[in-house]
Amino acid sequence: MRTARLALAVATGLLALFAAAPAAQAQEIEPRAYANIPTGLNFVAAGYVYSSGDIAVDSSVPLEDASLRVHGTFLGYVRSFDFFGRSANVAVAVPYAWLSGSATFRGDQVERQVSGFGDPRLRIAVNLYGAPAMSLEEFKDYHQDLIIGVSVTVSAPLGQYDSDKLVNIGTNRWAVKPEVGLSKAWGPFILEAAFGVVFFTENDDFLRGHTLERAPIYSLQGHAIYNIYRGIWAALDVVGYRGGRTTVNGNEGDDIHENVRVGVTLSFPVTHRSSIKLYGSTGAYQRTGANMNTGGIAWQVRF
Repeated sequence: MRTARLALAVATGLLALFAAAPAAQAQEIEPRAYANIPTGLNFVAAGYVYSSGDIAVDSSVPLEDASLRVHGTFLGYVRSFDFFGRSANVAVAVPYAWLSGSATFRGDQVERQVSGFGDPRLRIAVNLYGAPAMSLEEFKDYHQDLIIGVSVTVSAPLGQYDSDKLVNIGTNRWAVKPEVGLSKAWGPFILEAAFGVVFFTENDDFLRGHTLERAPIYSLQGHAIYNIYRGIWAALDVVGYRGGRTTVNGNEGDDIHENVRVGVTLSFPVTHRSSIKLYGSTGAYQRTGANMNTGGIAWQVRF
């Protein structure tokens, strides 16, 4: 029972991939994204997230003074596996969202109300150091020290998109985010850090055929985590990101993003095979770019 709860507790961190949808990848706050979990396990996750404010549903669209509201749901799947003796996992997520509100684009105010699927995501992560591949039975004797891991997240342009509109749920372009993560434990305390870069392809159908480009966005996040009792854990989270200048038909914009967000996360088991995660975040510093409030709940089942 204790081993199953521990495995479920560390795997819950992978829900960050789903919890962030459909917000921009650079703004994700992901505690325990590189925690070790036993191999050969499957997890199904579903949840709800609400965001309001200056939301970068697609951070490639240079909006100003946005006042948007997004009700989002998501369904995801995680599979852990052995990668040449190291623990690894693959996760996929499909979001669906309802969006409404207004924003300013080049001096003109636009309004939008739309619903549809967001861009699906695929994430593959491998822990290169400190997290050997283990069965569920072997995992009961594992004690974390230092973990070093890497991951790649890919967002595919399959979500709702209308080239006649500025604000959409889908993005009509690919995004790829490589990342390196560190996780160090001292008893029940864990400190984590992760550095990532989001690269974007062109959107060649922006506002009826214009070409929209976006420079990479660099992000650095940190987490202070405490394992409370029997699979219950809480985290204080912070993420900062910078970059992402846009270019439309060769005309470069003055819209480099520079933001810091802070948040909290609480995860607790419901049974030895299921858990609930509560999370919230808000903007702490904004020079340019999105500034939003976000909160949500996710439910996860292991099988």
